[in-house]
Amino acid sequence: MENYLNFAGIEDAYFLIGEMTAFSNRFQAVADRFFADISWKQCFLLICIKMFRQPPTLKELAVTVGSSHQNVKQLLLKLERVGYVEFIRDENDKRKQRVIRTKKAEVFDETHDEPSTVFMQKFFENVSPDKIKITIETLVQLENNLKEMEKQQKK
Repeated sequence: MENYLNFAGIEDAYFLIGEMTAFSNRFQAVADRFFADISWKQCFLLICIKMFRQPPTLKELAVTVGSSHQNVKQLLLKLERVGYVEFIRDENDKRKQRVIRTKKAEVFDETHDEPSTVFMQKFFENVSPDKIKITIETLVQLENNLKEMEKQQKK
């Protein structure tokens, strides 16, 4: 069987990784300027908290955002200081802390709903739904590959 990297073109694979890294940095810089009082990463945490049926634990949030427990905790502490989240003890396991969004976070959502929609429309301008779908499928496969690599590293 032909080596996958030779088939795909190792140069293309390296370019893709570099482009994803640089893109992430550029996106973060633009998104950080979009929000006045919080960073894009903090906004992303607020979005992720809403994805859970019940208030998530720090560990659950860290897994969801793909970051370390320590990094997520630092971001959440900053959000807590400016009034966007609160920490509560888990009712069943007092060792666990759960994170809840505050009224200020809800107001933030309402304030940024329309501007965020305009931002996203401009951002995805001239990108077809088919290309978006292919990109999602590719990133999901790359994520699955990373998870398998992590499992192998832990053995």
